[in-house]
Amino acid sequence: MQSYFDNAATTPLDPRVIREMHTALLECYGNPSSLHRTGRMAREAVEKARAQVASLLRASPEEIYFTGSGTEAANLALMGVCAERESDYHIITSQFEHPAVAETCQALKRQKSNHRVEVSFLPVNSEGFVEPSELVKALRKNTKLVSIMAANNVVGTLQPITELGRITHEHGALFHTDAVQAVGKIPFNLASQPIDLLSLSAHKFNGPKGVGALFVRKELKLSPLILGGGQERGLRSSTENVAGIVGMGFAAELAKQEMAEEASRLVRFRDRIIESVTTNIPNAYLIGDPYRRLPGHLCFGFQGQEGEAIRLLLTLDEFQIAVSSGSACSASHADEPSSVLMAMGMNPIQARGSLRVTLGRFNTDADVDHFLEVLPKATAQLRSIKTNFHPTNTNFQKRGHS
Repeated sequence: MQSYFDNAATTPLDPRVIREMHTALLECYGNPSSLHRTGRMAREAVEKARAQVASLLRASPEEIYFTGSGTEAANLALMGVCAERESDYHIITSQFEHPAVAETCQALKRQKSNHRVEVSFLPVNSEGFVEPSELVKALRKNTKLVSIMAANNVVGTLQPITELGRITHEHGALFHTDAVQAVGKIPFNLASQPIDLLSLSAHKFNGPKGVGALFVRKELKLSPLILGGGQERGLRSSTENVAGIVGMGFAAELAKQEMAEEASRLVRFRDRIIESVTTNIPNAYLIGDPYRRLPGHLCFGFQGQEGEAIRLLLTLDEFQIAVSSGSACSASHADEPSSVLMAMGMNPIQARGSLRVTLGRFNTDADVDHFLEVLPKATAQLRSIKTNFHPTNTNFQKRGHS
């Protein structure tokens, strides 16, 4: 049985979610836009799921719009704000955003229009955080939108989005957060947090792939990306993926009910792994702040062996341990340095060499035991490569060491 430690890439479908989706596939097969009883059943299922997602976020159901993915939701947030610009716009994001945001910002810069979109990319510090003071310095008179992720997908650090949102609002701009990695793992209260737009994806909290959502604060108007029949109140045309939406809604309900208990369990696993790895593997170091991170998210480097990350991953796979060397979205560029780690100050060799270990709902003590038994043996087999790396920042040091 595989020990699955790649929950940041995707989470296994919860069996309870599968049962809800199975029922929806059998009984809610109508088109939600149809007026007959079968269509009304499908519509009721979609609206129930909308309320479940809204409840998880402490938002209103009318602020939730279903999409085909978290990536689509992020694209809709950024492009929807900038679509009908009447003057030059300025957007601020960070240097280590997910491509769903980073590539969209670059595309907006390249668009030919009478009015330009300029983008500023905020630096991140060596612990993996965007400093609020950097946002203050970057704001301009024509700043329209700030987009900072809630939790980084590679290192797991939690960004100070409430403070960043407050600064943004004080300036009169809109604030979007890519919360794909964070929703279902940490609490949100969008009724009070200074967030105008938030993107999320079902498959990151034990729901199905192929369905996401965008929170849009009530008074905010966006231009759609997909035109057609006017579904999702005109913002996202396309016949709704009823079973997927039902699965997302039920996964959101489960996450709301079980988040506190699950987070406590994952933090216990996480801290045990940090302590064991940095104690028992001489050249291991944790990347990112040890505490201000997602409950089950870890990222390690191995000094002098960073160039062997892919070999380490494959060795662990032989022992039925699934981990990653970074974002799943960058797996096709595994030979290239991680832009996230480069933004944090690592050199190109170090930035190729992280091991991302992400825990989830179905991990057990036995999984952790197996991982901690195999990892020291696997790293001992790796060859050393000189990287001229001398840790000087606490996030690159052994926990509790100077």
